[in-house]
Amino acid sequence: MTTVNNPPADSPPDDSPPRVGGWTRFVTARPRLSLLAALVLTVLAVLAGSGVADKLGSGGWEDPGAESTYATEALEREFPDSQPNLILLVDSGRASVDDPAVAAEATRLAERLSGEKGVVGVGSYWGGKAPALRAEDGHEALIAARITGDEKTMGETLDRIAPSYRGTQGPLEVKIGGIVAVRHEMQTIIQEDLTRAEIIALPVTLVLLVMVFGSAVAALLPLGVGIVAILGTNAVLGALTEFTDVSIFAMNLTTALGLGLAIDYALFIVRRFREEVSGGADPTTAIGTTLRTAGRTVLFSALTVAVSLAAMLVFPQYFLRSFAYAGIAVVLLAAAAALILLPAALVLLGHRVDSLDVRRLFRRGRAKSTGPGTEGSTPNGRQNGTEGGTEDRTAWGRTATLVMRRAPFFALGTTAVLVLLGLPFLGVKFGTADDRQLPSSAESHVVQQHIRDGFPGTPGGGLEVIAEGRATQAEYAAYKERVAALPDVARVDGPLVKGDAAYFTVQPEGEAVDEAGQRLVGDLRATEAPFDTKVTGAAAVLVDSKKAIGDQLPLAAAFITVVTLLLVFLLTGSVLIPIQAVLLNALSLTAMFGAVVWVFQDGHLSGLLDFTSSGSIETTLPVLMFCVAFGLSMDYGVFLLSRIKEEYDHTGDHERSVRLGLQRTGGLITAAAVILAMVMVAIGTSRVTNTKMLGLGIALAVLMDAMVVRSLLVPAIMRLTGKATWWAPGPLRRFHQRFGLSEADPTPAKQPNRETDLDTDPETNPDTDSERDAVGARG
Repeated sequence: MTTVNNPPADSPPDDSPPRVGGWTRFVTARPRLSLLAALVLTVLAVLAGSGVADKLGSGGWEDPGAESTYATEALEREFPDSQPNLILLVDSGRASVDDPAVAAEATRLAERLSGEKGVVGVGSYWGGKAPALRAEDGHEALIAARITGDEKTMGETLDRIAPSYRGTQGPLEVKIGGIVAVRHEMQTIIQEDLTRAEIIALPVTLVLLVMVFGSAVAALLPLGVGIVAILGTNAVLGALTEFTDVSIFAMNLTTALGLGLAIDYALFIVRRFREEVSGGADPTTAIGTTLRTAGRTVLFSALTVAVSLAAMLVFPQYFLRSFAYAGIAVVLLAAAAALILLPAALVLLGHRVDSLDVRRLFRRGRAKSTGPGTEGSTPNGRQNGTEGGTEDRTAWGRTATLVMRRAPFFALGTTAVLVLLGLPFLGVKFGTADDRQLPSSAESHVVQQHIRDGFPGTPGGGLEVIAEGRATQAEYAAYKERVAALPDVARVDGPLVKGDAAYFTVQPEGEAVDEAGQRLVGDLRATEAPFDTKVTGAAAVLVDSKKAIGDQLPLAAAFITVVTLLLVFLLTGSVLIPIQAVLLNALSLTAMFGAVVWVFQDGHLSGLLDFTSSGSIETTLPVLMFCVAFGLSMDYGVFLLSRIKEEYDHTGDHERSVRLGLQRTGGLITAAAVILAMVMVAIGTSRVTNTKMLGLGIALAVLMDAMVVRSLLVPAIMRLTGKATWWAPGPLRRFHQRFGLSEADPTPAKQPNRETDLDTDPETNPDTDSERDAVGARG
């Protein structure tokens, strides 16, 4: 006898309304009020979120509690001259930088800069003849200074003074660089690129939605949901800037997830509503059924995505925390708009949701070939549900049948391919974000590249040691000798003493942040001294950032894993499926990580994609990409598993449930994935490398998950695990019966499920109601 996961026969029926019932009653009773309130809130969000980009920061990669951060702040406070963040690259043309006329003009330029408000610590090659500030060819030299204040103040100061120094200055040609210029230019470019990405993404998304829905009216609804989510999240980010630092990079995630997830959720809700209406239900009844079924899954999916993004809150870097703020806000707003505003609009539209249906002619032609009398059809024109029958006639039905028939081959083959694609990640090298994030034509990138290529000792690339505590000159000298004797040290400069503090500059022999430079950080911190020492510099920041991520990574991974296991168990009631979901989701990300290293670290396709490879991956990026991509993979996984679970609850036939689940959601999942990938590709057109990496990497992960993992690996694994897939011990089974969630309609016999895959019309959907009733009677 077939076993079905139904509640015990003596259990009273659960007539309590689902959680979304309150929302259903509200939107059906006062749909115009709901939309009016949404319009008012959206207008307020526009006002609150206006100018939010100017309040966001362009840093956030450092651990605020690290030794390097403390040392940097101490140096800025005690020795501001030691931390220049503004560089003027002075080009003397054919003349030498030591030419009297060049030296006189450059000296006047430095003196004028020192008189600017908010600028301190001005120094130049002409002021001290430091060899590190003169290019090896003798035609370029540097003026260094520090702009004081927070990020916003520094940007305003740079905007004010830059026009007076950039360009031709007598016999000199001046370009502006330094950390302040890099970050300010990055912020400007990101804002421009985000506007361009939205201009690209919106019309492309609308065209794809029209292709999916056929109806232009239905296609506009998901876009409306996405716009509401994006505008609302911008307002949330603007409010957060009053309390904490937020990265400007988070705005890219807001746009991508706002459009992508809103479209995902709206696809399922609008499609289910149209099917209910086409089956004869009035709009109010159709909305109730839609929210009891697809609505539950949307709410559940939003929780899984939010959990993955919330894991970034455990990291100290505000770059990562910003993505958690933006991601959680946009996911919840997208779900709320899809479950409240979208149903209100659908109730008002009713049958007019199919207005401007450009596919009507095609559907009429197809209906003639699949009408009464067609093989495999019932007298009323709907196909019967015979095993091996109509569900194999769609592309997704045939795919599922083939995969499960050759399950070992597809399981092993797909796993091997995914592992192979991820192998380049074994050679990952972590680094810090610098000017090479910017396009090669960006002025600040040009300045830093000139310094790297033409100046000795990579100025600004060394390590700095601040010594705190009273000491004698002899003690300083002894410490300097011990540091100079360390491996990989080229030279030691200093100390510069001020009261009870002093600082040394240590130049490594190799690159600033290579493995030798990172080892030198540890050696410096282990060197004995009669005073307290703290080490900073690019390599020290990298070491501390890697340690902060390494310390918190197990906690973040455990949080994602445990909460995901719990949520998927509540959805399926199975012990094995949650474990499969976590492992397969992680496996689906291998191609993304392998591509990130092969392309962006190793520099393949750099010409085609127009970026400069730094030979490393910024430390926080893999964490960010994992959390976002894992959450989106769970989004699609929830939609597939919920439909498989619904079929299994009705029939108890494991293989048929997997086949029908893939058939009826495969097209929707693929359409949603393609649309989200297009949005991410639009983000990936950014001229900033990290944003390009984020957009293109997640686009690849989404497509691999939807088209490979969900289509091939999931059905193959579920075929191999068989009915054991649904096993759970007695206590957990009873827990799920009481607290579990499902997309299944509470009254399946009275409300036949007409959701189909994109390849099947409602008129040709397999009619399985009679089988469900028969199975239910068998108990």
